[in-house]
Amino acid sequence: MSGHSKWHNIRLRKGAQDAKRGNLFTKLAKEIIMAAKAGGGVPETNLRLRLAIQRARENSMPQDNIKRSIQRGTGEIEGAMYDEVTYEGYGPAGCAIIVECATDNRNRTVANLRNIFVKNGGNMGESGSVSFRFQTVGLISVPRDKTDEDTLFALVTEAGAEDLRTEEDQFVVVTQPEDFGTVKDAIEAAKIAVASANITLEPLDTVRLEAKDAAQVLRLMERLEEDDDVQNVYANFDIPDEILDSLSV
Repeated sequence: MSGHSKWHNIRLRKGAQDAKRGNLFTKLAKEIIMAAKAGGGVPETNLRLRLAIQRARENSMPQDNIKRSIQRGTGEIEGAMYDEVTYEGYGPAGCAIIVECATDNRNRTVANLRNIFVKNGGNMGESGSVSFRFQTVGLISVPRDKTDEDTLFALVTEAGAEDLRTEEDQFVVVTQPEDFGTVKDAIEAAKIAVASANITLEPLDTVRLEAKDAAQVLRLMERLEEDDDVQNVYANFDIPDEILDSLSV
């Protein structure tokens, strides 16, 4: 399993987002603001905004908060605006890490991130130092009890998907970013439930971690995600299930 998918599943098991709902709402609001700033405030013509609103609703963000965030992004109301900045670095055992941020103070953000990396066995790298080890893809997760593999495969390949992966409890549809919206719309038009849908980064290679490094990497990932300026964290680690279970994650 890729580092991104592994980390995503670890977070689900830990229930980290529910435990930090205030922090989550801040991140969701920032994504809506940036999406509206970049592509306008109409979800029907702005896929990024549509996805941001959908995720906000899935996490019970109040509708008034969503509306205000859109208005801040389009400039209808005043409020702090954010720059999108991406930082790269290395964790224990040399695993590659990419951190996407939304910040109103770059100096604060980079100082905080450097401190987090150093305190948790990693170090920040130059721009481009690890990004070549990742690719941008669209991932759409469909619960396995909502459809069968043959039906879904025929549907998504016709719509332009690149691959269909079968995991323990879900199918994962893989698309190119430019085909993501079309494929997602085709699945929903067929009345098939979508568990999650994101344009994300996936590693092209992985670094297998043993117990000591695995524990330290997970601490590093958690500390990065806890920072208010951090929106998304991606990594290329792979932790065997037996080690992950032993860490009680």
